[in-house]
Amino acid sequence: MNLAVPSPDTTARWRDPSLTPQERADALIGEMTLPEKLAQLVGIWVGASDEGGDVAPHQHDMEEPPDLDTLLPTGLGQLTRPFGTAPVDPALGALSLARSQQRIAAGNRFGIPALAHEECLAGFAAWGATAYPVPLSWGATFNPALIRRMAAAIGRDMRAVGVHQGLAPVLDVVRDGRWGRVEETVGEDPYLVGTIATAYVQGLEAAGIIATLKHFAGYSASRAGRNLAPVAMGTRERADVILPPFEMAVREGRPRSVMHAYTDTDGIPSAADDTLLTGLLRDT
Repeated sequence: MNLAVPSPDTTARWRDPSLTPQERADALIGEMTLPEKLAQLVGIWVGASDEGGDVAPHQHDMEEPPDLDTLLPTGLGQLTRPFGTAPVDPALGALSLARSQQRIAAGNRFGIPALAHEECLAGFAAWGATAYPVPLSWGATFNPALIRRMAAAIGRDMRAVGVHQGLAPVLDVVRDGRWGRVEETVGEDPYLVGTIATAYVQGLEAAGIIATLKHFAGYSASRAGRNLAPVAMGTRERADVILPPFEMAVREGRPRSVMHAYTDTDGIPSAADDTLLTGLLRDT
């Protein structure tokens, strides 16, 4: 099989800067095959090289790591935590990530690089980066302007080394103090959660980083406070308590990403809930 990749077509319609981003994206998608579209949904867990070399996959300890040369001809959607996997000097990590992006872009026929994402809830989760108070402390400030400034500073750190997306903020409203991720939440009042988290979104997005709302929706209300346990919740409780922070953040923060919850409600996993993800999130 010949895996040689031709140089990207510089005359393609999707490269025309006179078109709107939406028109260019539509033109690009129209040229892509189904495998190439699916490849943009794939992410691999990587760790930046402390010597500035290419990143190496560290997807699972109990599995063979994926072969990048096999993946790259169809493209690659996401690089997971290149800075947060192991301690690495920021300058060398940025060089490593840049070299990897060059390799990814050169490996597919459209020249598409990957999105690099990192954890950043209480600061960019990387060696040498500033650590900030946890979200419970944000709520205690009752100061959205301060949280907006903090998020912007976090975003600038990430942007400086080539990261595109941050996996924050958490908009889960606390329903049970036994839940193991309470420290990642802003608190138990929907309006406070929505106000503070929206400010975080605004700060992160202002720095050029894609903010990710999570976890949509009801993750913090799992039975007996157990992580990943089913959620027993009616329509009214979800609408009155769980959803207002997400609605506020979407309307006023304009985030570009939402992460679904890891739980199921009434036997339907959030990831497969058409009513939740399409009917409510996208359409409503």
